[in-house]
Amino acid sequence: MAHATTADFRNGMVIRHNNELYTITEFHHVNPGNWRAFVRTNLKNLRTGRVIEQRFRAGEEIEEVRVEHQSWQFLYVDGDESIFMNTETYDQQPIPKEMLGDAMRFLKEGEAVEALVDDETIIAVELPNFVELTVESSEPGVRGDTASNVTKPATLETGTIVNVPLFVNPGDKIRLDTRSGKYVERVK
Repeated sequence: MAHATTADFRNGMVIRHNNELYTITEFHHVNPGNWRAFVRTNLKNLRTGRVIEQRFRAGEEIEEVRVEHQSWQFLYVDGDESIFMNTETYDQQPIPKEMLGDAMRFLKEGEAVEALVDDETIIAVELPNFVELTVESSEPGVRGDTASNVTKPATLETGTIVNVPLFVNPGDKIRLDTRSGKYVERVK
């Protein structure tokens, strides 16, 4: 753990604040006239994914956490834990499902993810922005229903249900945006 000041802030920096790990997504130095300068930041909680706005006094000391970005592969689910394997060292590590949160909806076995690692321990998992999944089942589109933006529910190979356009059929591969959970396009 290293100590830094607000002058060292940069996007993507991981800090410990109120005994939680946060990554800085945005920051602005503010100097309001004859008042004291401060730094306004948006912090993303690495455990819950929630974003908060926080102010720090200019020059205030904070605790920077050195993390390493590593490539890990999702192997399987074992009870309340998901098992991941480091693609370089082949070490395996269980991660509680609640730490992954919504990401579990888009993870299929063998999927590569970016993991933030602090001293051999995974502290956060970042999915790619887009994933390709196969449609397992969906209702057939109603013939003649050609109004724009008409969607139907479809169940994917991970068990997730998303809304897709009428022309998407079971067996089709589709691309999803993992940030919003929405359909992007059909993959050829």
